[in-house]
Amino acid sequence: MTGTTAADELIAEFDAERPSRRLSGRVAQIVTVIAFGLSLYVLYWTFWPGPVVPYRMLFLAIVLPLTFVCYKQGRRSTDRPGVADWVPAGLSFVACLYPLIVFDEFIRRAFEPTTLDVVAGAAIVLLVLEACRRTVGWILPAVCVGFFLYAYYGGYLPFDWVIGHRGYGIDRIIVSFVMGTDGVYGVPLDVAATYIILFTIYGAVLDHSGAGKFFVDISLAAFRRSRSAPGRTVTLAGFLLGTVSGSGVATTVSVGSVAWPILRRAGYPPEQGGGVLAAAGIGAILSPPTLGAAAFIIAEYMRVGYLTVLIYAMIPTILYYLGIFLAIEIDARKYGTRAVEVDAPRFWPLLRRFGYHFSSLFVIVILMALGQSPFRAVVYATVLAFALSFLDAEHRLGPVKAAKALAAGTMGVLPVAATCAAAGLIVAVVTLTGLGLKASSLIVGASGGILAVTALMCALAVLVLGLAVPVTASFVIAAVIIGPALMGLGVSQAEAYMFIFYYAVLSEVSPPTALSAFAASAITGGNAYRTMMATWKYTLPAFLVPFAFVLTPGGSALLAQGTAGEILAATAVSAVAVAALAATTGGWLLGPARLFERVLCGVAAVLLLFLSPLPALAGAVVLILAIALHLVMRKREATPSTTPS
Repeated sequence: MTGTTAADELIAEFDAERPSRRLSGRVAQIVTVIAFGLSLYVLYWTFWPGPVVPYRMLFLAIVLPLTFVCYKQGRRSTDRPGVADWVPAGLSFVACLYPLIVFDEFIRRAFEPTTLDVVAGAAIVLLVLEACRRTVGWILPAVCVGFFLYAYYGGYLPFDWVIGHRGYGIDRIIVSFVMGTDGVYGVPLDVAATYIILFTIYGAVLDHSGAGKFFVDISLAAFRRSRSAPGRTVTLAGFLLGTVSGSGVATTVSVGSVAWPILRRAGYPPEQGGGVLAAAGIGAILSPPTLGAAAFIIAEYMRVGYLTVLIYAMIPTILYYLGIFLAIEIDARKYGTRAVEVDAPRFWPLLRRFGYHFSSLFVIVILMALGQSPFRAVVYATVLAFALSFLDAEHRLGPVKAAKALAAGTMGVLPVAATCAAAGLIVAVVTLTGLGLKASSLIVGASGGILAVTALMCALAVLVLGLAVPVTASFVIAAVIIGPALMGLGVSQAEAYMFIFYYAVLSEVSPPTALSAFAASAITGGNAYRTMMATWKYTLPAFLVPFAFVLTPGGSALLAQGTAGEILAATAVSAVAVAALAATTGGWLLGPARLFERVLCGVAAVLLLFLSPLPALAGAVVLILAIALHLVMRKREATPSTTPS
């Protein structure tokens, strides 16, 4: 496989959040028109909003039918939709439109639903689960069914069990799912219908305007003549392309299809090259200005502006990429990589000619800093990207290309919308049964009330959860069940949610189901397991730094909370800790590091990440000891031995 087709096939295989059908003919035209219309409606609603719940209902009434048409029911299904696709598409449109047509009466009947209300509600739930199964697999729907069974049969649990409750009937459960704002039409779907679709529209317009190609070219041009340049190029390209794709797997594949030949020529082994690709791809979801879908949910749950969440993520992002760049420098020396001459435009002429592609990214942040809502900020950035496309004759967005770009924006939100709607079912059960507080007491009780043990248990729980369900659903479930356990032990809401967010995202690079690493190994031809471990090495700081959020007095400074001095001090100490971690995992200081030296660096990193004066001082001493020991041993090896005559 070569070129775009190969990349598309890999994305379809490894990325659960991409349309799996390649529609053609009249069906493709109809889908494009409907998707284009939804994008226009979303843009209109941003400036002239109406009632929130009817908007969510109409949004779901459009995206669910599109999902059934655009996604296969199984791997053996064809690209041409059949009866098994058109029937659920039609049913989902009717079922979702029903509560909208009788909206006032529907809401008033929440405490005494009619048989038709329950039937329509049950149909919506089943169709959401099927749409979710088609887009992200069967595990999340199975989890939703498990929560439903818990709501229905929980009354049969022994009375003295913490998670027991009085039990609820089918009618009451369906009401909580579809006749309120805690279920299908809750915060997760609202985020998909507002924040996320606007950003997918923006990403699609940016991509169609030629920004994706520019980001790869500028990355190739930026680091073109050093032995570390290939790894740096991949990392920078992953960061920039992530603003367009919004997907770790898609970014990994898009960068890898261009950059792996360069890494191979530079001397990277397949597994190490795959690790660089996967780490760069997943880093895009952790990085401002777009982050991942879960970041928008953080803003809604905390009732803060999205700019605030971007500020929270700023320092951890710096530390994440610092760890990757240090690991790249180490690998360049360990594997003896070499500079590669790349056939790419020169940096400054390329920047002068196409640097305008960066402007819309800055506009989003600037407008939010000036008080604009993130909705309007991203719309204005989209308009700017559209206008600037006319500076490039090859990528200018005329009427047809602009319509396709807007349609692509809607297509990009389909799997996220299905996931968010399904996650709303779990939130409804947690709210109905009070499971969040009950699970919190179980976690705290099992950990003995020790915050460090609780944080470790929560991190493992989120990682395990993330192995089975997408990042967005993983965050929502963990936020309502695990979040209260952390906050109950004195962790602030911001620290708890950002801790959960990072581990939800990192599940994409965690064995044994690290999708980004699997996709990278498919490109490089390397061993999938060793590629996962290489990725883990590159991303290790992102696994450890979040513990500083919740365990240390100065951890909040890493979320840019505190005085300027506290923030700078915490950032500097954490940067040294990340360098020590890189030496530990990479096995390199000024040369190959011995086991004892690596152990000392690991101990130093842990002590430094306590971000308190005494542990940080002890960590600095241990790190200096490791470096001094390393220098002494290197000098001893370099000194030729003399034999007495």
